[in-house]
Amino acid sequence: MILKIDFNSDEAFYLQLCNQIILGIAMETFCEGDPLPSVRSLADQIGINMHTVNKAYSILRQEGFVKLDRRRGAVISLDVDKLQAIEELRRNLYVVLARGICRNISRREVHQLVDEIYNVFSKNSGTEAE
Repeated sequence: MILKIDFNSDEAFYLQLCNQIILGIAMETFCEGDPLPSVRSLADQIGINMHTVNKAYSILRQEGFVKLDRRRGAVISLDVDKLQAIEELRRNLYVVLARGICRNISRREVHQLVDEIYNVFSKNSGTEAE
């Protein structure tokens, strides 16, 4: 997976970077133990400030996707607390679903969309959707 920044997006660069790395983990482009590029290297590669990359890595560390190691740098490390992950997902979905309801998106359409997206990740991981 090549990490790219959309310089025309309204989304902050550090969020774009975080989201791309999380998607890479879900799609198994990045696996447990894989090193990420150094802050300086990635900043140069995609043309953003080192502090922006550092902020993204720090957020990913706080959220349990990355471990920062002095010798190895940023490494994919999935610190999974399922109950905490479910609660975080609940908080995020709450607003997303409220937006959909305001736009007259039905429960059936939401379920279809969730199944469709979940299946994209299931195909890559080799697991079946429950």
